[in-house]
Amino acid sequence: MKKLISLIFVLFICTNLNSQDLPKYMTEKEKELWRNYSPPVYQTDDYNPPYSPVRTMAEWEEFQAVQITWTSYLPILAQMVDYIQDECLVLIVCSDSNSVKSYLTSNGVPLVNLRFLYASFNSVWCRDYGAWTIYTNNIDSMRMIDWVYNRPRPQDDLIPVYVANYFNVLLHQMTQEPNRIVATGGNFMVDGHGIAFSSKLILNENPNKTEAEIDTMFRKYMGIKTYIKMNTLPYDGIHHIDMHMKLLDEETLLVGQYPVGVADGPQIDSNLRYVTTNFQTCFNRPWKVVRIPMPPNSNGQYPPNSYYFTYTNSLIVNKTVIVPIYNFPQDTTALRIYREAMPGYRVVGINSNSIIPASGAIHCISKEVGVYNPIFISHPSIRLATTTMPNYEVKAYIKTKGGISNAKVFWTIDTNLGFNVLNMSAVGDTFRAYIPAQPLGTKVYYYISATASLNNRTVTKPLTAPSGNFRFTVTTPTNVSGEEQLLNTYLLQQNYPNPFNPSTTIDFSIAKDENIKLSVYDLTGKEIVVLVNEFRKAGAYRIIFIPSNYNLSSGIYFYKLETKNYSAIRKMIFIK
Repeated sequence: MKKLISLIFVLFICTNLNSQDLPKYMTEKEKELWRNYSPPVYQTDDYNPPYSPVRTMAEWEEFQAVQITWTSYLPILAQMVDYIQDECLVLIVCSDSNSVKSYLTSNGVPLVNLRFLYASFNSVWCRDYGAWTIYTNNIDSMRMIDWVYNRPRPQDDLIPVYVANYFNVLLHQMTQEPNRIVATGGNFMVDGHGIAFSSKLILNENPNKTEAEIDTMFRKYMGIKTYIKMNTLPYDGIHHIDMHMKLLDEETLLVGQYPVGVADGPQIDSNLRYVTTNFQTCFNRPWKVVRIPMPPNSNGQYPPNSYYFTYTNSLIVNKTVIVPIYNFPQDTTALRIYREAMPGYRVVGINSNSIIPASGAIHCISKEVGVYNPIFISHPSIRLATTTMPNYEVKAYIKTKGGISNAKVFWTIDTNLGFNVLNMSAVGDTFRAYIPAQPLGTKVYYYISATASLNNRTVTKPLTAPSGNFRFTVTTPTNVSGEEQLLNTYLLQQNYPNPFNPSTTIDFSIAKDENIKLSVYDLTGKEIVVLVNEFRKAGAYRIIFIPSNYNLSSGIYFYKLETKNYSAIRKMIFIK
């Protein structure tokens, strides 16, 4: 591959290096080209799947680098560089590093943790054409996977070759029959445990293959055991799920929310019902769902009469989350939702008004690269802790190349007083420790720490610990409560904040699969808004209520949760 890179580099020097300001979607000219387009064919390390079982890295795992392509939307890229280099290396694909450095310096961005990769390119959308990090046997050897880019942009399609060569890792190409796949990174989410999500664009763009054949390919190359595919949305022209959906961790789905019946809201809600009804998390538990507003434009219009403004198109990079914002009133709500759902993370916003007309945002112009020797910690957080339990088991699968020298659980009932430490005992790669029983109503905070024998490096789960941590509340067996308690209970929680403006969060949980209704009433008892009226799986749910979507005035309102076996009402105050 190095010989090929040298040849391409020579050709690159002799050609026009200027990228076009291509949108994320396919232009009309590109649509014509695509009919007879043949992607570039080049020598590579291997067109075959890896020889051993593999695991595709999740976005909240540890990065050594984030790749960007220095072309369009430079003010946004510069701000991203500033935040990313606090967390890891920024690999900048560019034609001239001096001009990049000059631009960053003139905009007050320090040149701290940057590397430059000289290569030809067509566009800024490296999420879609970038390589995916995988590990053999969960953690052993880092490798990369490449697909056929679903745009007739041959220079972009070659970038994974350069990146794999830069990091000196083997690149497995899903670009030649019988294992050829056309795909795009913005339409692929993965939980790090073998569950992946896409829209059915993946089926439409590979019409010569059955769904079973596609599933088999992703299992062999990327370790995907469950591949969830959802219907495409009517008004999202590119059909990339990162425009309305995001995995925050192994069990939490962040899903965009429109006002009832508006724009793509009905299809998004239908897709969410499909997922929560038919699939569980990697730990065989119901998904935790967090809803986040899909904002209208400044004139209050939604797609198709507006650009596709979104807050889910964010980048998680180690301990920082970079969120697209638009100088809208909903920005504050969106950032608060991220901070509440991802405790301990630094959550920052970048104005993305200039890029959203091209159908993309922050996530679309970045691509993560995993560390060489990850410490993989797989842990189903404690959801149920009652007064009848003698202790609370913390169980985790922990593995790294060369083995684990020690693993610990840090726990406390008051984070201001510091954490107690428990050594975890191991049987194979499964580690356990037991937090002592606590009185009724006690809130317990904890996290896991593991140290590698090979290099003495320590990683925590969550990565943001100790400020970010798992937490549960001790309850009675018949009166289970708390946001973390997802099973065997009915609970309608008090909305937060209250009073509120412009939005508030309503959390509830149901004990079994059934039809539910969540409605809002005025002081006279008149039903004015139905937020949920559908069949849902047992578990916990979060609804973001935005009164301005329904033209409501300031005042006192009530919200009611109804099921066959449960009914509860809470009061809330909207201050306009």
